[in-house]
Formats: sequence, C-alpha cells, structure tokens
Amino acid sequence: MTRKAPTPTTHLLPTRELNLDESYELCKEFNKRHGTTYYWSTKVLPRDKQRHVHALYGFCRYADDIVDDLGPVPVETRERALKDFGDQFFADLAAGQSSDPVLRAVVNTVLTCKIDPECFRRFLRSMTMDLTVEKYETWADLLVYMDGSAAVIGEMMLPILEPTNAAAIGPARDLGNAFQLTNFLRDVNEDLDRGRVYIPQEDVRRFGVDLSERRCSPQFVELMKFEIARCRELYRSADEGLALLPPQSARSIGAARVLYGRILDKIEAQHYDVFAKRASVSTWEKAVMVTKLMAPRVFGR
Repeated sequence: MTRKAPTPTTHLLPTRELNLDESYELCKEFNKRHGTTYYWSTKVLPRDKQRHVHALYGFCRYADDIVDDLGPVPVETRERALKDFGDQFFADLAAGQSSDPVLRAVVNTVLTCKIDPECFRRFLRSMTMDLTVEKYETWADLLVYMDGSAAVIGEMMLPILEPTNAAAIGPARDLGNAFQLTNFLRDVNEDLDRGRVYIPQEDVRRFGVDLSERRCSPQFVELMKFEIARCRELYRSADEGLALLPPQSARSIGAARVLYGRILDKIEAQHYDVFAKRASVSTWEKAVMVTKLMAPRVFGR
C-alpha cells in the first residue's frame, strides 16, 4: 500500500503580506497539518515558546516541500528554488526582518531566541543532498546527512527550550537522529517511491535484503530489528538530556519522544511489514498520550 503524498504547504501561502502574528499562525498551520507529533507535543510549552517551535517547523517544512512535493519539476529547478529560499532567509536575517509569509516568523524567532544561523546552512545543505543522493553506503555516511537534517534540529530547539546545562546538546542531537531514523524505518516504502534508500547499504547487504522487492522477508525482518535496536539506543542516550531541561520543556520533549517511540512499537506489532501498512500513531492516541504526559509527575518534575 503506497501512502498518498502529503499536500504541499505552498497552497496555504497567502497572496497578501502577513503581519508577524499571522506569519506565526501560518507556520502553526503547517505544523498542525503535517507534523502532528511535534504539534501535539508543543502544547505542553508556554504559548510564546510554542510559536517559536512552529516557526522552525514552518522553515523546515517549506524547504522539504521544495525538495519533494512540487510535482514533476526538474532537479535543477528544485535546486535553484532551494537556493533562492536560503538566500532570501539569510538576507532577511541580516536585515532583521522579512516580508515573506513564512520567513517573517522564522527571522523573528532566530533573532529573539539567538539561534545560530549556521544551523540553517547545515539544514539546507542536507536538503540539497536529497536532490541528488539516492543512498548511503555506511552508517557514518548517513550520519553526515542526518547532521543537517535531524541532529541540527535538536540544536535549533535548545535556545527555545532553555536547558540548564550546556551538556544538553549531545542528547538533543541524538534525539533528532532518533526521530529521523524512526521516520526512515516507517517510510521505507515511500522513500523507495522517491528513488531513495536511507538504510545504510552495508546493513542491507549484511542481511541479504533486496529492498526493490518490497517484501517483508525473514531477512528484511532481521534488518529492521537491527535498525530498531540502533534507534532505541539513540533514544536511550537522548533520554539523559531530559533532566537538563526546565520542567515544561522536559515534558514537551518527553511527549514527542514517547509518541515517536510508539511508532517503533507499531512497526513491531505489524511484524515489521512496512510495505503492507504505514505504521502510525493516531491523532486520538496522540491527544490522549499528551494529556497524560502533561502531568508533572510523569517525569518526576
């Protein structure tokens, strides 16, 4: 079963100029429509922090749409559009303001929270890799890509979450990588549709799997078990960072961590067959779980 491609965010862009509050609301709508796990987990945060998380999501989602969801557009066109988007962002950041409907909120968040602009360069560099790189030979090779597409998101989030110790950066990076590896394992089928494989080729060969068959063979099951164990190790490392966050930040990140970890449980529950069904946590489950996780006693804070 092939998942229907998500609707690009571009159709939500207004034709008129938005004020700052409206720009944040637009980013929030992106998050609500396309990043429901992040959206629900942000509800634990104070409202002023929620909007900053929505702005980061809006930036990342818009760049991701340029790469994946513009329809049958040549790679060169996508690459130029991604470069133009990045150039506009950095120019607006230097100017201290933006008239772009998405970037107005993003620029304000970066300046208000003092997020390192280099994080956005690394993110855009990995998005550019997606235009031409179809697979990664080793785990180390994949980590180079994930540095800009996943680990760096954890770094962007830290100034918003305000950790009590600089040591939180390591767990934050591990959590970003754990989230993305979870997505990779869930989306093997969809990524094949896009001509991409995010499971290291050395692992695929080690377990004797031919992913092009899209078959949940015994060998594929063993491959998935190996990758899930790797992912859970990243989650365990990331969990050490919860104690370094203020209570509300810890509960928000803890909520996202539990919800994402649940996806791995779903993959296991369907006997690792990610080709027959996309493993997902329902909106109802997310709402119930986040409600429970909002209680301070969950993390002993």
